[in-house]
Amino acid sequence: MTTLREWAQRQPGKPAYTIADTGEHLTYAELDRRADAGARWMASAGLAAGDVIAVLMENGLRLLEIAWAAKRAGVYYTLISRHLQADEIAYILDNSEARWLLSSAALTPVAGEARHRATARDIVHYGVGVGASDAVCDYDQAISACTHTPDLSSRPVGREMLYSSGTTGRPKGVCKPMLSSEYRGHLEPDIALWQRIFDVGADSVYLSTGPLYHAAPHAYCMRTVACGGHCVVMKRFDAEAALAAIETYRVTHSQWVPTMFVRLLDLPAATRRRYDLSSLRYAIHAAAPCPIHVKEQMLAWWGAVVWEYYAGSEGIGQTVIGPAEWRQRKGSVGRPTVGELHILDDDGRELPPGEIGTIYFANGPRFEYRNDPEKTASVYRDDGMATLGDLGHVDEAGYLYISDRRADLIISGGVNIYPKEIEEVLHRHAQVGDCAVVGVPDPEYGEAVLACVLPCPGVAASEALASDLVAHCREALSHVKVPRRIEFLDASPRQENGKIPRRLLKARYRSAGNASCGPG
Repeated sequence: MTTLREWAQRQPGKPAYTIADTGEHLTYAELDRRADAGARWMASAGLAAGDVIAVLMENGLRLLEIAWAAKRAGVYYTLISRHLQADEIAYILDNSEARWLLSSAALTPVAGEARHRATARDIVHYGVGVGASDAVCDYDQAISACTHTPDLSSRPVGREMLYSSGTTGRPKGVCKPMLSSEYRGHLEPDIALWQRIFDVGADSVYLSTGPLYHAAPHAYCMRTVACGGHCVVMKRFDAEAALAAIETYRVTHSQWVPTMFVRLLDLPAATRRRYDLSSLRYAIHAAAPCPIHVKEQMLAWWGAVVWEYYAGSEGIGQTVIGPAEWRQRKGSVGRPTVGELHILDDDGRELPPGEIGTIYFANGPRFEYRNDPEKTASVYRDDGMATLGDLGHVDEAGYLYISDRRADLIISGGVNIYPKEIEEVLHRHAQVGDCAVVGVPDPEYGEAVLACVLPCPGVAASEALASDLVAHCREALSHVKVPRRIEFLDASPRQENGKIPRRLLKARYRSAGNASCGPG
């Protein structure tokens, strides 16, 4: 299916995956053997090509082992966030039509509750490292007992089917076509492109900083091993621990979200100087807009290793920008490496450079949202162009700049207001740790601008600070964009993937539209 087996023969004793926190690891030979055993069992136990298994586990070696087994078995695997409640997990089980549910020991109770709440009554629940019980089958025991050697050579290459974080509604399952059996033993096209862009090979050491149920961390962990590299996985992100891992494992590649950059920059200067980061060649970030001043500080600290890309779990297109290009075009997310980029107005007309419209990609890979043809249709135009719903513009050289998501656009008094622009201004205030801007109902203007602000550590929320923030915005923004209200937060408004759940913030502050400025 991929080159895992070949790498296991070439470098059997080399670590494929290592847990940064503990040093626990899987060699290529061990991973190949376990993936093979898992795939044989999956097929022998009744999973057909294209079936779905759901996996509810923390970051760890077993999760990655199961993912490789599913690829060999030709099935879809859905990695579920460990933070979800039973009802939310049950929805994913039903929507994905999962036949099996695999869970870790710590998450088996909520997994069991979700299985009982799911509409489907025939979902088989396996505990990984749990042991058998009346309610749960033993994953390890089942694999050990499997003596069949089914022929998997004609099956397609299995793949992930991950669910969105649900920032604009219920989570959506992103279902991409499987590659045919002809790709078994060959590097998959998307991996080959990634390898070429970021110079990944057997000498690469990748640090995975994020949750593996998110698209990029999971994909990068799988791709690194497909290319023969060593993947170091953090169980949970910690800023200083990440620096220590870079030094200890001589990390060459890593993937981040802007929130992680902020936490790294918040470390004391002495802590930041303590670690040798000279091995790092690529620090790749995406998932959410990175404030310009944050990226400037990271480039000043880490040097010309900070790369950025724009894409989505849907995989319809991608842009990439390197550090030298970004310094010349600050705020850009690059030029396309997958698909052809188009900016269209609401009538479907191509817009010239500098004008904001909906971002579309043509001739990119296709996908569908699981069991949601209406939502899938909303992504595609009749000519095949597809959009993630983001707004932006290109410059004369074809570099893309993101404005915002169409769903996040604030329309106040007939004026289009982009939250990202206001957030950029707020981030430049010395006492703002993080922020999120949303539109809330306003009887006069339709919507009013509300800024949710997390003050920096040691800074108290106050009427005086709120007034100062409004004055700060007035210096940089037209009056219609200045927040009508400031709400202070006790924690960052962002999810683990760095994205802002604006839908939830809007619901929380729905009645705050015409209130005066001040702490919430």
